[in-house]
Amino acid sequence: MKKPKKTAKKKTNGFAWPNNARVAVVMTCLWENWSDGKGPPFSVQTTALRPGTHDRAAMTWGTYGGRAGVWRLLKILDENKVPATFVANARALELNPAAAKQAINSGHEIAAHSYTQDALLAYLSPVEEKALIKRCVAIHKKITGSKPKGWLSPVVSPTAHTEGFIAEEGFLWYGDYNNIDLPCRVKTKKGSIVAVPHTDFADHRALRLNSRDWFDVYKDTFDYLYANEPTSYLNITVHCHFGGRPLIAAQVDAILKYIKRFPDVWFVRHDELAQWIKDNEIDEWTNQKRFYG
Repeated sequence: MKKPKKTAKKKTNGFAWPNNARVAVVMTCLWENWSDGKGPPFSVQTTALRPGTHDRAAMTWGTYGGRAGVWRLLKILDENKVPATFVANARALELNPAAAKQAINSGHEIAAHSYTQDALLAYLSPVEEKALIKRCVAIHKKITGSKPKGWLSPVVSPTAHTEGFIAEEGFLWYGDYNNIDLPCRVKTKKGSIVAVPHTDFADHRALRLNSRDWFDVYKDTFDYLYANEPTSYLNITVHCHFGGRPLIAAQVDAILKYIKRFPDVWFVRHDELAQWIKDNEIDEWTNQKRFYG
């Protein structure tokens, strides 16, 4: 597609995507690590160990993203010429700065995702939460050379203070939103920020199912939006430690190739989308205006 225009062309729902694209598609790659000796509370294994048992299988399974998964996803994205946002734990960047450098060199965004995946904001006091956010910003800046522009909380578990802390820290966008369909500006007591809605179906939903289910969900959703809702939005999400494995990565490659067959689709990074929303002063709209405007 042509380079997006800065000014939106007004429509009945309040705006039009650049070049009148029918769907804006963002690709989210979650790059996660757990604290030393810990791993995700889930894995491909179907037999759960007794509570309190050291689950080495889960621990090692969770480290796959930085070892191989992130590299495979970078290759697939580059081959399909699709820009993406890697939402990374600061610890993941510390463990593999070379992958961070490659992501930047390939034209992708790196956004913040707490320090480790088990450092959940919901368990912290306001003082602890604010300190953790500042620590992550400092690590991102040290490794990538710039402050992250976006934040998504692990397991989408913010507190009542997170939105304000993120705005106060100078982030452009914030992703802990499950109550909107389209990105928009949000006003907080600490300033405005762009809300970027997350997804309802990350790759972990297909953890013990047919990996094709992940492809089918995104294909069907895209087909519906493209046919019925001009100026819509789709967030495609995978985890580097699962979606970067061949059985899911094959579906990532397939869905990107499928969507790229269609004209008038805007593949865009979170930060570029958020900057467009900010520049064009797009505030939240009502569903009545969207569907019956």
